[in-house]
Amino acid sequence: MAYAPSTTLANFRVSNRGMWTIVLLICSNIFMTIAWYGHLKFGQQPLWKVILVSWGIAFFEYCFQVPANRIGYGRFTPVQLKVIQEIITLTVFGVFATYYFGSHLRWNHAVAAGFLVAAAFFAFHQF
Repeated sequence: MAYAPSTTLANFRVSNRGMWTIVLLICSNIFMTIAWYGHLKFGQQPLWKVILVSWGIAFFEYCFQVPANRIGYGRFTPVQLKVIQEIITLTVFGVFATYYFGSHLRWNHAVAAGFLVAAAFFAFHQF
């Protein structure tokens, strides 16, 4: 059997597109969560300062998010990309809220996570 390096390499690149999309979306969401919620501990700072700092952080969020969607489009549909992004967002936020704010995740949060898994199931399957 002949070895077809270009075909194998193309399959490898296509399979990695999904992984890179997920990794970039995780990075994006870490920056987004910090930009959107990190300033809440700095209530004494003027609003204009926290807006500028948040915008600066959000710049890096977009540096990960835009390539993630570009790489993932074609491997995933736009609906699938959005569902992936929402699941990552809520997961990152759960970790952030626990460690940064000292919040405690409760049973209803686990139920919500279960519904997210169901949402992903329905987004990735055609009936």
